[in-house]
Amino acid sequence: MITRINCMIIDDDELDRLVLQHHIRQYDNIEVIASFNSAEKAVPYLEFPIDLLICETRLSGMSGLDFRKLASKIPACIFVSSHTEMAAEAFELDVLDFVTKPLKPERFHTAMEKVFHFFEMKEKCDCFDALLGENCIKIKEGGHVSQVKLTDILYLEALKDYTRLITHDKKHCILDSLGNLLHNSFFDSFVRIHRSYAVPRHFIRGKNSHEIELIHQIRLPIGRTYKDSLSFLDP
Repeated sequence: MITRINCMIIDDDELDRLVLQHHIRQYDNIEVIASFNSAEKAVPYLEFPIDLLICETRLSGMSGLDFRKLASKIPACIFVSSHTEMAAEAFELDVLDFVTKPLKPERFHTAMEKVFHFFEMKEKCDCFDALLGENCIKIKEGGHVSQVKLTDILYLEALKDYTRLITHDKKHCILDSLGNLLHNSFFDSFVRIHRSYAVPRHFIRGKNSHEIELIHQIRLPIGRTYKDSLSFLDP
């Protein structure tokens, strides 16, 4: 587990900022090092080592969504917002969670668990190396080598600068971005369906306007900007 997580909060409601800080205090390894009532005030602090951004989506002036686009270097982001209609757009911006207001302690704890899991995976990924073969990937973690067949990969999931390979039995991780992997001919059989997901074409069993179904009844969201890449499924 990462020893310390530096957190930035942006919310134009003072009470909501205080509530967030109150809940964060229960986690010894998270420190709020910046708190702002507008995104514009936070922009000069983007050069600081921030690990976690907790932000309202709709703010006076620059929105939380636009700020996240500027703050793409911050590894983890959670939106805490009363504007649920913005959740779909938020999840296309590389966020871990979207928590609705009023904030409930149990729900916030679930979001924090996602944060801790993300940083645990990030630390593990720093030890990973991968070698693409003719029909398999050899993944090295420390002294252990795992061999993953291309045909066993159910889908790929983006984790910032890392990519998780999901198989039926296990989750593996590669220290490379999803975009970079998909430019490799090894993954020609995969199609990107979302900022965070790419799937093998032959595992697709159906789709509707907002999600796709794979084998094993796996359902994943379709990003609005990636709908055209799935036109081959249209009748």
